[in-house]
Amino acid sequence: MDSRTPVLIGAGQWTWRGDAAQSPSPLAMIEEASNRAAADAGLSGAALSAVDALAVVGFTVDAGGALSKLPFPRLTNPPASLARRLGADPRYAVYSHMGGNSPQQAINTLAERIARGESAFGLAVGAEFLGALMKRLRIGATFDGYGDPPSDDFGPPERIGDGRPGVTPQEAAHGLGFPVNTYPLFENALRARDGRTIDAHQRRLGKLFAPFTEVAALNPHAWFPTARSAEDIVSVTETNRMIGFPYTKYLNAIMEVDQAAGVLIASVEKARELGVPEDRWVYLHGCADGHDLWYVSERQDYHSSPAMRLTGERALAMAGKAIGEIDLFDLYSCFPVAVEIGAESLGLALDDPRGFTVTGGLPYAGGPGNNYAMHSLAVMIQRLRARPGAFGMVTANGWFLTKQSVGIYSTTPPDAPFERQPPSIIQAQIDALPHPQLIERPEGRAVIETYTVAHDRTGYRLGIVIGRDAAGRRFVANTPSDVETLADLESREGVGRTGSVARSADDRLNLFTPDP
Repeated sequence: MDSRTPVLIGAGQWTWRGDAAQSPSPLAMIEEASNRAAADAGLSGAALSAVDALAVVGFTVDAGGALSKLPFPRLTNPPASLARRLGADPRYAVYSHMGGNSPQQAINTLAERIARGESAFGLAVGAEFLGALMKRLRIGATFDGYGDPPSDDFGPPERIGDGRPGVTPQEAAHGLGFPVNTYPLFENALRARDGRTIDAHQRRLGKLFAPFTEVAALNPHAWFPTARSAEDIVSVTETNRMIGFPYTKYLNAIMEVDQAAGVLIASVEKARELGVPEDRWVYLHGCADGHDLWYVSERQDYHSSPAMRLTGERALAMAGKAIGEIDLFDLYSCFPVAVEIGAESLGLALDDPRGFTVTGGLPYAGGPGNNYAMHSLAVMIQRLRARPGAFGMVTANGWFLTKQSVGIYSTTPPDAPFERQPPSIIQAQIDALPHPQLIERPEGRAVIETYTVAHDRTGYRLGIVIGRDAAGRRFVANTPSDVETLADLESREGVGRTGSVARSADDRLNLFTPDP
């Protein structure tokens, strides 16, 4: 085996469940996850001083928007701060842009560097701390230990990934900038494509995610380790209100968690030098990265993902495996449609007996912002060590079914040298796909292509429509906000319904009024 073959040697997780006022700082969380990954590899924390490639997954609070305005002290350069804390001096240290694909993308990137001989010992780590942070802000607690010490003089970090906003200004103006509003658009389009009734589709969603809760219930790091029935997951109650039709609260990823995870990756030569036993080694056999047509309003349709399909196909081809030869899966699961479209893209039936998660998924194990897939990797490494020779697949998704990263893993050594295909090859295929013409100021008769109804704690809030005008051009709009209109969109299928679209009275938005 090539001495530069990349191998994952350790993984660590940490879920903080203590008093929010005593919660660890972001730096303390990623340091703890790093030390736990070292211990998992049989190494002391001091061994991390030899890390020469470091990737820190971007904290959600650095994503821009309202979160970026939260009043608490921040790290200027998280990779530099962590490196100093570990006593390391990595020649490659990066901080990811936003997106749930970031952990797997970071592993793919570090593995490529190692295979090329550019690095020998890498660490990918991240954390989310919105749970304790929001509680601290509510109770007026201090933030001692957060942010940079006065002596730090780091400049801004080098970034990896695609840092473009996830939505256009027009999409944002109509409410598409929030995942809880946007993923339901895909779900409703998928239901309509398949011709299911609303009630039948709700039952399908509960049946899909009930097994996820059962896995989470057995996961010691899960944020919500509670098994729930399919009926409990989709029934609207005081504790399980509707968020964005058709998703109840129990079908949504929860970002207000306090969780950290990290993974160590080294060359075979370095792993041996460090003395890591080979029964701890897990190899990355296949990987791929790509993104769909970037903005939601550009997509070919709302019930498929070419990026999911092509990255899955590429990762399998690189690994020399068919989907039937994969034993374990963790499909990104922020919302049910990510699993449904992910499974379909890979050629998997929703009742596949292998299951789709090793953690319990984002709504139940915890949806720690951008870092969930690092937890997937940590658990997958454990499961593969317990089943030598088995193969596992992890998929990771960023923005709105936009950015995709895939990895295929096994304790079995690969037959060929690691060679990551340039992501630009897949990307060129996706970027060449045709898509509907957009119109920003539609007028006249139109039809709903997909839609959702957003709720707040008091009830109905907002109707969102993606539609086509009489010329087939696509537009984004809101609906009238009266209860009658919004309730009607939830009571019977809205996709395919006709109506009229025009500018709102204040000329700020498009307004689609469905026919009676």
